[in-house]
Amino acid sequence: MMNQILFAGVIGLFLTLIGTPLLIKLLARKGYGQYIRDDGPREHASKRGTPTMGGIAFILATVAAYFLSKVITGKPPTYSGLLVLGLMVGMGLVGFLDDYIKIVKRRSLGLRAKAKMTGQLIVGIAFAVLSLQFADSRGQTPASTKLSFITDFGWTIGPVLFVVWALFMILAMSNGVNLTDGLDGLATGASVLVFGAYTFIGVWQFQESCANGETLTNPNACYEVRDPLDLAVVASALMGACLGFLWWNTSPAKIFMGDTGSLALGGVLAGLAICSRTELLLAILGGLFVLITMSVVIQVGSFRLTGKRVFRMAPLQHHFELKGWSEVLVVVRFWIIQGICVIVGLGLFYAGWAAEK
Repeated sequence: MMNQILFAGVIGLFLTLIGTPLLIKLLARKGYGQYIRDDGPREHASKRGTPTMGGIAFILATVAAYFLSKVITGKPPTYSGLLVLGLMVGMGLVGFLDDYIKIVKRRSLGLRAKAKMTGQLIVGIAFAVLSLQFADSRGQTPASTKLSFITDFGWTIGPVLFVVWALFMILAMSNGVNLTDGLDGLATGASVLVFGAYTFIGVWQFQESCANGETLTNPNACYEVRDPLDLAVVASALMGACLGFLWWNTSPAKIFMGDTGSLALGGVLAGLAICSRTELLLAILGGLFVLITMSVVIQVGSFRLTGKRVFRMAPLQHHFELKGWSEVLVVVRFWIIQGICVIVGLGLFYAGWAAEK
């Protein structure tokens, strides 16, 4: 059964490695180039016109890798896997419309704020509501109305509050990845690390699932997750697809993911966390996205309250650029920070399981 994970990752990697340059040629031919802010670092001016909407490549590759792995292994898709993929595609579609209006309609702000938010809300609500349906033979649905860290904890918050909580997670992570996507390869590489973590988490939860009964290593710490192995397949497909995209997205980038990619990645990260019952753990696993988002919150809050800026420029990566760090130096050091976050997150995940022995 683990072959699904291997096939999904390899196929996703292969498809973006060969498919992204084809997308680059298509976008360049149509003149779909990136808009660059005039108030950003001067070095970014040379990026103006670089093809964007590259998220199309890894979205399609991930979906194809998932279903091809099912065809090869003869295993059926699960509701959890389909819902998480649907969330990714839906959020990617909202981002695509935003990118399309920016580039083709020459409106630098893209979708109007209300229209963009409406699209995200529709996709998020649909995912949240559907994820509480489709109970299996043990009564487990893809999502739970309990809050979770490394497993569910506390009292149920009910379906209405769950929808609100799920929307908050989806919007927060989408915004976090979008803000991180400001330097070549930064958001893509950071996402690869988090998807690697969720591949491991899915495999571990599958091996230690409460459904396994007497074969459990630690019966006191089993996981009530509906489809953990399939979530690992989705995460592996995403890891491979993003890794292949990174080949073309790393400095100097031949293509940018655009809002098409950043909204999709943020959405699918939230979906994986919700369906794997690791909602609060995502704040640690995706610590770089949280850190960069908080830098913007701090900058805006400080300026409104005191009229002074804490950073030379927000998001945080541009602050260090303006301090004289090269783009590659910022990216690699931020990847290291993200790697540390993943290690800490996985350490807490394992410690929570071991503590129940």
